[in-house]
Amino acid sequence: MDTMLSVAIIEDEPLAAEDLEKTLMEVYNDARVVVKLDSVHTAVQWLDINEVDLILSDIELGDGLSFDIFDKVRNNTPIIITTAYDQYAIRAFKENSIDYLLKPIDKTELETAIKKYRNWKQKGQEFDVDNLLEALRPYSDQKYQERFLVTLGEKINSIPSADVAYFFSEDRYTFLVTKKGTQHIINMNLGDLEGSLDPKKFYRINRKFIISYQSIQNMVAYSKSRVKIDLIPPPPNAMDVIVSVERSGPFKKWLND
Repeated sequence: MDTMLSVAIIEDEPLAAEDLEKTLMEVYNDARVVVKLDSVHTAVQWLDINEVDLILSDIELGDGLSFDIFDKVRNNTPIIITTAYDQYAIRAFKENSIDYLLKPIDKTELETAIKKYRNWKQKGQEFDVDNLLEALRPYSDQKYQERFLVTLGEKINSIPSADVAYFFSEDRYTFLVTKKGTQHIINMNLGDLEGSLDPKKFYRINRKFIISYQSIQNMVAYSKSRVKIDLIPPPPNAMDVIVSVERSGPFKKWLND
């Protein structure tokens, strides 16, 4: 018979917190969300005097990173990381937290994470938050790529990231488009690029585009809470540039940072 599982959700998007709670209840009937915390400040205050069995925590909160919470409150509560941003050190999270889940949270993946937690608990293992913080420490001072090597015929050029308007993928190729409108094929996929770019300046809006803030000319509301963007310079072949459903909320948060 399942035992009651007390959970704290740390998430600054109310709808995301509600969806996570709903999915959790579908996965584990005896789970009880004790509290939903929406900032580093409130989480530190609450966790300093309260305890739960498990924490489900987003990475980026309105007033900082969730690591700031665990650095200040060393209660060694097991943590499942949730985030919409996959540029973070996934391997470090996987090895040092219970699990790492990308938003939108998939029910099957959450179920797997809960099973991992239960197996971990049954073995009587202790969660060491210091290991998680230590694994992430090298990324706190992460250096982002500042130049991109491109070739045009026999010519080789190095383009500063400040001159990049956006990146897009098409037909298995990744293209870099400068603010002047020149287009170059680069030997990196969007997944690798996402981890090497400064997230304050660039954002991956869907599977095909990573854009810089300065490339945005206009934005309009689109269906299903999505956002349609006009870019400068315009993308080739009149390609539609639309923020995906699962990234629309984090994208708006990114714009507001």
